[in-house]
Amino acid sequence: MATDTHIAEHEVQDTGSAWSGGQEPFKASYGKLMMWYFLVSDAFTFAGFLIAYGSLRFSMPTWPVPDFVFSTFPGGFHHMPLIFVTVMTFILILSSVTMVRAVQEGHRENKRGVVKWMALTIVGGLMFLGCQAWEWTTLIAGEHTTILTNPFGTHIEAGTYMEGDGHDIKEGDTFDAGAPYLIHQVDGEFKQLQYKTEAGEVKQQAFGPKAFGALFFFITGFHGFHVFSGVLFLLIIMINVASGLYVKRKNGYEMVEKIGLYWHFVDLVWVFVFLVFYLL
Repeated sequence: MATDTHIAEHEVQDTGSAWSGGQEPFKASYGKLMMWYFLVSDAFTFAGFLIAYGSLRFSMPTWPVPDFVFSTFPGGFHHMPLIFVTVMTFILILSSVTMVRAVQEGHRENKRGVVKWMALTIVGGLMFLGCQAWEWTTLIAGEHTTILTNPFGTHIEAGTYMEGDGHDIKEGDTFDAGAPYLIHQVDGEFKQLQYKTEAGEVKQQAFGPKAFGALFFFITGFHGFHVFSGVLFLLIIMINVASGLYVKRKNGYEMVEKIGLYWHFVDLVWVFVFLVFYLL
């Protein structure tokens, strides 16, 4: 009986020592664990936005065609579907690679290596933001897309244009159902062209759904804000690394690893944004 009591007390003591606070949960520090909590909650936020976009996208009879909307390239090049946004994606993914190298150099306690690779990551983030600024400028100033006005649309039936727009549409041009179009602005006003359907009805081009512009600028802007915030944090942490602030800690530059988790999350989210906005 005495032996059984001794064994039971020993088991209770072992159980208590496992939760005494001396061990890190999930073999991760408190800082890493909190970063993971933040990223999971942020992932739910982005998921809600993208699901909302997808629901509206497939519930409407007409929606802008990404290959047509995003077909310009810096330098005056046109009819290059998704080439520019592919370059943007490549830049962001490459910055994720340089972030991995910064973390690796941190594990080796190589201060100069960490600074070098973090600097390259910052450059990649700034390049991505510059590309996004150009894309927004093209849509807003060049093609007059706003959160309230969407000149991009698709035909829901086949027909023949009865007039031209002075750009790429001429009188007599025919189109099929699902064909994309852009309502150009002439003398400060949008010119909605008339067309005749196969049934002989005369109709007028309609603007695309307002939700497209509102969702595009909000969601890509929200992601851009994450990138901008990440660049600021990267810059601050890089300065701290260069000053030797983390040298005495001898923890493999854990702060670099934590900001690396955030940066990889931002890159991963962009993959889903790219899929939803530019490929569907």
